[in-house]
Amino acid sequence: MKKPIDVTDDLLSRAGEDSSFRACLVAKPRETIEKEFGVTLSEDHEIHVHEDTYATTHVVLPPRSKLSKAERESARTGATSLEFLRKTLHDPAPPLRPPGQAGNRRNITTSRTLLRACRESIRRGLAFLESTIDENGAWHCIRYNLADPNIPRHFERPPFVSALCVLALESCSEARAKAICKATRSYLANTIEHPGLWRYYSHLPQDLDSTAICSLAIGTHPWILLGRNIPIILRNRDEEGRFMTWILTEDEPGVVSSFRIEADPVVNANVIAHLGDRPETRDAQRWLESLIVEGTLEGSSKWYPDPATIYYATARAMIHAQPALDQLRPILSDHLLGLCSEKGKFRNILQAAQAMSALYNAGSLESIDVKFQVDSFISSQHEDGSWPELLAFGDQSLRWGAIGQIGHGSEAITSAFCIEALERLTEILEN
Repeated sequence: MKKPIDVTDDLLSRAGEDSSFRACLVAKPRETIEKEFGVTLSEDHEIHVHEDTYATTHVVLPPRSKLSKAERESARTGATSLEFLRKTLHDPAPPLRPPGQAGNRRNITTSRTLLRACRESIRRGLAFLESTIDENGAWHCIRYNLADPNIPRHFERPPFVSALCVLALESCSEARAKAICKATRSYLANTIEHPGLWRYYSHLPQDLDSTAICSLAIGTHPWILLGRNIPIILRNRDEEGRFMTWILTEDEPGVVSSFRIEADPVVNANVIAHLGDRPETRDAQRWLESLIVEGTLEGSSKWYPDPATIYYATARAMIHAQPALDQLRPILSDHLLGLCSEKGKFRNILQAAQAMSALYNAGSLESIDVKFQVDSFISSQHEDGSWPELLAFGDQSLRWGAIGQIGHGSEAITSAFCIEALERLTEILEN
């Protein structure tokens, strides 16, 4: 994906100096911008350039909000609105399904047989995902209560989850995976808010985690590619240069500020991945580096309790924002390998999947027992092609509150990460 670029000043400067470029920009804005900056813009988004004259002035209005006035007010003040929260819960989710009979190891002796088994497992997983994604391209997640399993489970379909999964699935070259990613990116484009922001729930403020992940997933959207959301993101830093989770307006009531976690390592990694290596992200990079190098990750994230998820997000940022965080490669590899037992077992299959992909991005996947890991993924797959539902993220700060710890996960989410891991392992086998 191309990095977001701040183009307005560059375009104005070039058009002011080059009459030929100016004429092309007015007549064929898409082609001119793509050629000038070496990018490819989304085809389903029109671009117009208007030229002021000494007798004509153009006023560009932002698009109308996708939320009504009442909905915007609920989003501004709705952090404690249980009634509004109930509206975000789409429908009841079924009970947690048993993980299945893992451990039925297959006696795979040759690389060719192993590759065939990988590809078959991936295709079965894709068939399952195709059956679970809705007609709009949205992925589902299940919201549940870790503190009280008797509280009903509910399906939810926030853009964040769809973006998170499509970023994992885009590593797959299968035609079915490409079709799923295309549909999901269209869904994400339909949920964007001007000038390139997203929110998890409609009753909560916009947030940088959703914004960064969705921006990464649909980077060819002109608002994203041309950096329209960059100024707002950069304003959302604390005095230490770390990116804050929630995008709060000045008149935000104090009750919502409790949601504003000052710095989360995964959120910062996702923002760095979106913005790239630039002066404005250096403080966040240094903070993230210090947490990992000094081994102080425990308790640093409100939303992601598994350190593998932090390593996974950091390794992804390392790839998207090169050369940012590049010096962490050997340290990340050591920490990731330290998560598994001497026999190569991780805490669960989701942690294993994120570890495989993070090791791949860190350039160290060859250091793992590839055959053992492939066998683990295949043997833990359900008959319908899915992998078990596991905690992917959730608010861990409500441990002693009346609401309890909130968990989010689904078989679809786990399956997307497992497919990504198998794709990475397959690439190592092929080489």
